Amino acid sequence: MHAHDHNEHHGSELTRVAQTTLEKSGEQWTAMRERVFEALAGFEKPASAYDIAEAVSKAEGRRVAANSVYRILDLFVGSNLARRVESANAYMANTHPDCLHDCIFLVCDNCGQTTHIDDDTITKTVRAAAKGAGFQPERPVIEVRGKCADCE
Repeated sequence: MHAHDHNEHHGSELTRVAQTTLEKSGEQWTAMRERVFEALAGFEKPASAYDIAEAVSKAEGRRVAANSVYRILDLFVGSNLARRVESANAYMANTHPDCLHDCIFLVCDNCGQTTHIDDDTITKTVRAAAKGAGFQPERPVIEVRGKCADCE
């Protein structure tokens, strides 16, 4: 596999790197954006906007609307802080937001566990095929559905 190297971040370091990445893109790191990011990063599996809104609502002691969370998640995806698992309409925190690349998701149909892998050879081939068909790829999404090693 032709993967590339990057630093994986976790916990408060991930939040700090996410904040820096967002601010470098010209956006503000607000208290609500931080809460949404921390809630997203706290999930072990991809989370829906409703899951995240519920987690933030519990932490805040007040109701946070899923629509507000969706807007923030769209910003996070556009800023490389989060990845959207299209087939599940769910999101994952990007543990290396300072590294821009296409992702491949391995999604377990049994338990829902989603693993993110990098293989620049595959994603470059997908982009080249799209361009060869006269299509300008913006955000390739590659998802492989099946069973993880724990569920086999």
